Amino acid sequence: MRYIVILAFIGIFISLGSALVYLMRDKGGSNRTVNALTVRIGLSIVLFLFVLLSHHMGWIDSTGVLFKRL
Repeated sequence: MRYIVILAFIGIFISLGSALVYLMRDKGGSNRTVNALTVRIGLSIVLFLFVLLSHHMGWIDSTGVLFKRL
């Protein structure tokens, strides 16, 4: 499960980086930046839905966040 999430994050960052490269090179001349950002948004939504499904199916547990007082 951990590896799937890590691979999804890597894909999101690669898509974000490619959008930056396309933005700098094309200077608004093509739709490659928009397409790369659309892929990034799609991957983010799929990752979010996958985490929700995994929690619902019991594949991952919610641990909560513990705050310690200083």
